[in-house]
Amino acid sequence: MSPRLFLHVFTIQSRKLMSYRADFWVSSVFAFLTELAIMYFLWRAIFAESGMDRIGGFSFEALILYYVAAILLGKLIRGNDRDVTVSTDIYEGSLTRYLLYPSSYFKFKYAEHVGTMIPSAIQLVIFGVLYLSLSGAPADVHVTPATVGMTVISVAVSNLLHFALLYPIQLVAFWADNVWSLNVMFRFACMMLGGLLLPLSMFPEWARPVLNVLPFRYLFDVPAMTLLGRHSVAEWMTGVAASLLWIAALGIATRLIWNRGTKSYTGVGI
Repeated sequence: MSPRLFLHVFTIQSRKLMSYRADFWVSSVFAFLTELAIMYFLWRAIFAESGMDRIGGFSFEALILYYVAAILLGKLIRGNDRDVTVSTDIYEGSLTRYLLYPSSYFKFKYAEHVGTMIPSAIQLVIFGVLYLSLSGAPADVHVTPATVGMTVISVAVSNLLHFALLYPIQLVAFWADNVWSLNVMFRFACMMLGGLLLPLSMFPEWARPVLNVLPFRYLFDVPAMTLLGRHSVAEWMTGVAASLLWIAALGIATRLIWNRGTKSYTGVGI
């Protein structure tokens, strides 16, 4: 796929998401405030009940800021994963027209996926700046131009990693009548094991080596911790390198699944 076509698909997807601006902003603000309120009151009760000033290396204020970062960065990384329509194309037989196009189907779908990042990036800037203006940054959080720059790279790599994880699950549609349950399981695994529901530093010691091996921690926990200045440059580089290795491995697996699946694809839909 040429850069011009990639940009064209990317732009169309961004415009489509922003076509109903009032609905987009109302739903975005409501979703963000709801998620943040749940985490705020939940952890306020936990801190009050435990009588501790720090849990998992976080003060209460730093923990809430972590959730703000994880929620907003998570929107950038996941995009609108419900709009990844690979399985729908297979079920409806519309994959056929993409197979006839002189461009990669994977790149076409990834261009659509990346297109969802623009609205999320706008939300990140507006909501993040507004939160910091109202509450300020805790003393144990250090957001600097360097951490912001590293986070931008982490988010770009994590976005590709998330798509690389989701894509082969969608390709199961070549053989299964419904992949919805797999999508739900994948979304829950990403949120739980990736640091969106709970910072990974709060998991038991025995579980952390396992979490370090899995790809999920590089989706949300690493970018959020990098932004807050809790990862050194060496840790950040290790996270980016590990993410790229996972992307390469998933790319090979996806190619094998794709080659096998297209051989059984009839194009008639269901």
